[in-house]
Amino acid sequence: MGNDIKKVEEALKQVMEGITLDEETLYSLSEIDSTEGKQALYEAAEQITRKFCPKKFDSCSIVNARSGRCSENCKWCAQSAHFDTGCHTYELIDAEEVRRAAHDSAVNGVNRFSLVASGRAVRGKALAQMCSLLKEVKETENISTCASLGLLTEAELQQLWDSGVHRYHCNLEAAPSYFDKLCTTHTHADKLATIAAAKRIGFEVCSGGIIGMGETRRQRVELAIALRQVEPASIPVNILCPIPGTPLENTPLLSDEEFLITVAIFRFAHPAVQIRFAGGRARLSHETQVKALRIGVNGGVVGDLLTTVGSTIAEDREMTQEAGYDF
Repeated sequence: MGNDIKKVEEALKQVMEGITLDEETLYSLSEIDSTEGKQALYEAAEQITRKFCPKKFDSCSIVNARSGRCSENCKWCAQSAHFDTGCHTYELIDAEEVRRAAHDSAVNGVNRFSLVASGRAVRGKALAQMCSLLKEVKETENISTCASLGLLTEAELQQLWDSGVHRYHCNLEAAPSYFDKLCTTHTHADKLATIAAAKRIGFEVCSGGIIGMGETRRQRVELAIALRQVEPASIPVNILCPIPGTPLENTPLLSDEEFLITVAIFRFAHPAVQIRFAGGRARLSHETQVKALRIGVNGGVVGDLLTTVGSTIAEDREMTQEAGYDF
């Protein structure tokens, strides 16, 4: 017990002094299991958040611009063509629906608006259409735009940049040691290549993952360490919602405590980065969500998500304000 608290105190001292924690220290924090040690971990993560992160909550909303029939075999995903999930499918969302969603986000004070699409990559005419829509949204609504359109080439990413999109989303999803157990149609290296191309152009990168897919706590720390190579501006932390029809449909649910430990360690690993609520948080208790906001989460996807229903923007505003943020 005393050793756990000492571990936390020593790690906190280094972070507060601007020292990047080494891998051994981060893995050591993941081994804390005493009640007192976990409480110390949460309190320390809250101190780091208060020192290094702005009081302004970074909100974003997403639109599922193309749904289903994805060629990739990611075991967690309702939109993969490899699994029978009953997912709603369509080629490209109606432009008017995008305009309406962007306007609603802007008038409700959301900071960012993103188009997300199924498939290995959005190319050709579909990419041109999405670039056009995103350019229009940025110009008419005065809202920052983002995109998550798969494993794009540098030339394709340049089209997005030229349309005014300056943040690109590409999750690493899971620890390098675990990823190939979840997906075999693309690799971690494929994702890193897309991210590197985006960074060469000048994009900020949004990259995180999904926890609760059967990985160990140590592998969640491995993901946090792998993300240092990406140097993301934003790290979305999704919690698996086991979807009937996918290979992970019977995966035991991640506990609220494991989520909080993950958030705290991610904050130690990335003191000043936006750690973002994303899919799956709706099944956490309100108390857990508020605690997560205090110890490390300082951004979030608000409103409805891709294939699951999220919370309303008004509910998210109220909760983030309860945790001490400006929305």
